[in-house]
Amino acid sequence: MTATPEPPAHGAEIHTVDYHTGGEPFRVVTAGVEGIPGATVLDRRDAARAPAIDRVRRLLCHEPRGHADMYGCFLVPPDDPGAHLGALFWHKDGYSTACGHGTIALGVHAVESGLVEAGPDGDTDVVVDVPSGRVTARVRRSGGLIESVTFRNVASHVAARKVPVIAVTAGGVAAQAEVDIAYGGALYVSVPAGAFGLAVEPRHLTELIVLGRSIKAFLADHPAAWHPADDRLSGIYGVIFYDELAPGRQRNVTVFADGEVDRSPCGSGTAARLALLHADGFTGELVHESIVGSVFTGRVAEERGEAVIPEITGMAYRTGVHRFTIDPRDALGAGFTLR
Repeated sequence: MTATPEPPAHGAEIHTVDYHTGGEPFRVVTAGVEGIPGATVLDRRDAARAPAIDRVRRLLCHEPRGHADMYGCFLVPPDDPGAHLGALFWHKDGYSTACGHGTIALGVHAVESGLVEAGPDGDTDVVVDVPSGRVTARVRRSGGLIESVTFRNVASHVAARKVPVIAVTAGGVAAQAEVDIAYGGALYVSVPAGAFGLAVEPRHLTELIVLGRSIKAFLADHPAAWHPADDRLSGIYGVIFYDELAPGRQRNVTVFADGEVDRSPCGSGTAARLALLHADGFTGELVHESIVGSVFTGRVAEERGEAVIPEITGMAYRTGVHRFTIDPRDALGAGFTLR
């Protein structure tokens, strides 16, 4: 068990609005965090690691206020007036460079809260600066109700194909496979679950987590794990295990960070999958299922040289509004993690 150091002051309140996108949680901090310095959102990501700010992330991710697979963001100013807002995405283990399911949730949040003005019918673009660049959440409303959100991602590309890996199974057996690596705002490994004799089903989740951690560790120093434009975007972020269900339809589960599991079909991971599929000649719409049965649909909206601009459609729903605090008598303080 790992305890959270330096909790926020007793009595201080942190306000959040919580959503889920395809079953994956997303916690938006709306009050209780001091200004995070930096000229850009990517710079602010570095600054957010300072103890005074990072302990808020830990408080909200760690039990009993969060859990090992919690996800959320700090709202920050955008890089320039061309965007409505900026977002620093975080999870139990730190800060990510991209989050498609979170961008979808932010689109819903921005329109429902009035951060971005929207009519009762039609599409409204919510432009968000994130560490990997500028993205858009196109929010579709009818009769004042949000029906869907389409996430337009940064340029996504293939980084490497048929990379041999050796992964260690939960039983301690070495298993070999070939994987692909692609960038969708973060670097993802893609590999059929069947390469390890498994399927993307809840009964195999524990084994897939073990394999995901092992593959990520194996590729830590691989040249394809380096981002050529900015080293702060480097590193394998997640491992996508997928099943082919039918032409244009796949089921996946993404194991990201340190063994965390995306309940949604993974927005930026779907972008990485589209980059790979497009390079193989796929031109249709990808129906992308998650391990819990939720669905995103994705397509390539634009080609940019060897890269593509993916658009992924899903929906987020508000699950609660919270005011978190710490009781001075609480011996567990800001909480703990068990994995």
